[in-house]
Amino acid sequence: MTIHTERLAALRAHLATLDLTGFVVPLTDEYMSEYVGDYAQRLAWLTGFKGSAGSAVVLADTAAMFTDGRYTLQVREQVDAADWQFVQVPATSMADWLRTNAREGDRIGFDPWLATVDWVAATERALADVGAALMPVDANPIDALWTDRPAPSPAPMTAQDDSLTGRTSADKRAAVGEWLAERRADAVVLTALDSIAWTFNVRGSDVARTPVALSYAIVHADGTAELFAAPGKVGEDVARHLGNAVTVRPMTDFAATLGRFAGKRVAADPDRAVAAIHEALRRGGATVVAERDPTVLAKAIKNPVEIAGHRSAQARDGAAMARFLKWFEETAPSGTLSELSASDRLEAIRGETGLLRDLSFDTISATGAHAASPHYKATVESNAPILPGQLYLIDSGGQYADGTTDITRVMPVGEVSDEMRDRFTRVLKGHIAIDTAIFPDGTLGGHIDGFARRPLWEAGLDYAHGTGHGIGAFLSVHEGPQRIGAPNYPGGGPLEPLRAGMMLSNEPGYYKAGKYGIRIENLLLVVECDIPGGDLPMLAFETLTFVPIERSLIVPALLTHAERAWVDAYHARVEALLTPLLDNETAAWLSAKCAPLS
Repeated sequence: MTIHTERLAALRAHLATLDLTGFVVPLTDEYMSEYVGDYAQRLAWLTGFKGSAGSAVVLADTAAMFTDGRYTLQVREQVDAADWQFVQVPATSMADWLRTNAREGDRIGFDPWLATVDWVAATERALADVGAALMPVDANPIDALWTDRPAPSPAPMTAQDDSLTGRTSADKRAAVGEWLAERRADAVVLTALDSIAWTFNVRGSDVARTPVALSYAIVHADGTAELFAAPGKVGEDVARHLGNAVTVRPMTDFAATLGRFAGKRVAADPDRAVAAIHEALRRGGATVVAERDPTVLAKAIKNPVEIAGHRSAQARDGAAMARFLKWFEETAPSGTLSELSASDRLEAIRGETGLLRDLSFDTISATGAHAASPHYKATVESNAPILPGQLYLIDSGGQYADGTTDITRVMPVGEVSDEMRDRFTRVLKGHIAIDTAIFPDGTLGGHIDGFARRPLWEAGLDYAHGTGHGIGAFLSVHEGPQRIGAPNYPGGGPLEPLRAGMMLSNEPGYYKAGKYGIRIENLLLVVECDIPGGDLPMLAFETLTFVPIERSLIVPALLTHAERAWVDAYHARVEALLTPLLDNETAAWLSAKCAPLS
């Protein structure tokens, strides 16, 4: 019996003592974060699944793991099929599965600090259809069993200087106050950690790879605010940075404070503020105004200072990537590299800039079949040698004070197959189609997603993930609300109109199970596009990432004249931007990599 089988049995036994026949285990924290601290990794503790998106349901005689297409292979490698069914979303939702598998009289528990109000309502309806009930718990039953559960991070907050943010916290809070006045609301509860970091111009190190601090905030209509954090997290320097209009209070005061808004109108985001917060406000006599967090869109539309900082971070990161790719090309054919040694080398090179704060996510360093799992993470147990004949994929990024980066490149190790080169070129064609797209202001990301897929569709191929995600300014590497992805592909959330100032990734791919994976990723900035004689305000993309794309994997005959011109022009810009940042030997290597296609 494995440790995770034992834990599943222990959870079922403990649920019985609570008069529960089941329990829901999401991969999130009380802030509805995508990436969570070690203390909130309950799903991994129970199942062994190490992906960044998923959930589980445990019933008395069955259990199910819910993941999307990014984790089809990974979940089967990490989770015991003898204990768990594997259910793919969005094809089958958790509510649909419960409607089929729950029994009359079931009492299925959930943690109201880890669930949204909409999820609760949908799940209650599904269970009611079969005569079962969804039951909130006062304490998460997994925490009673997880005896060596890590404590939340005690790391202090830090101030993000206004020279890097482009706007003061007072200005941002005043804008929130105006938003509240328009809705005749008295206050808004901010719960998303990146929203709080952005609003107050603070950062932290409480979540690996994401510079945020565990906290809640309430912003009032007059622009004043209350910031709730653990004792010692807000030092004197940050308190001075926040100013007298922000009151710092202990985290333990937060729940009680929610009950002190009787007769007031309080805004809370139904997607970001958990069900427990909505319920506490209602119990206290507040009228809950269900509105999207007012900082989400403002944070997504980068100001000129943030854009300039991002360009600087991209150039610095691009030079580091060039140094790494040169090293890899020279070293990999020896057969001495592994997935972990390669990713370690890239992190070290980034660190040599002296400005790296952290990686922006755990590096996806994947060779051969491992690259067919889009979110594969190499471990000591899975670490594979990088061997001739394979494609090596590295998806990585850095956190710098002036910007967050995210880039994917694929390198051949020795000779690779014609099929690999064909697929690589089709992915590149899709990448170029997004990069060069021109579209009306207000276009949804889903409207252009098919541009990237068409070259693959023409060969009967596709990829099971979205084409692009938003990105933060020294914040989360995955930032909404913008994205490029059709509703039937994983990516999450309703689609948002694209607006000038938004940043997105452009990362089509192709994955052949058991063989190889391909993805080409750059970051883009949405910009206004003036078309003389046109009737509509139009938008386009400005490329932000400049790192060579492996020319030996390109089949020129598959490219149109315009696509070939794009590749040559892109590489000319790569060489011009990076050469001044490189030593002579690396600059010479880069020049060869950026030569025009023959």
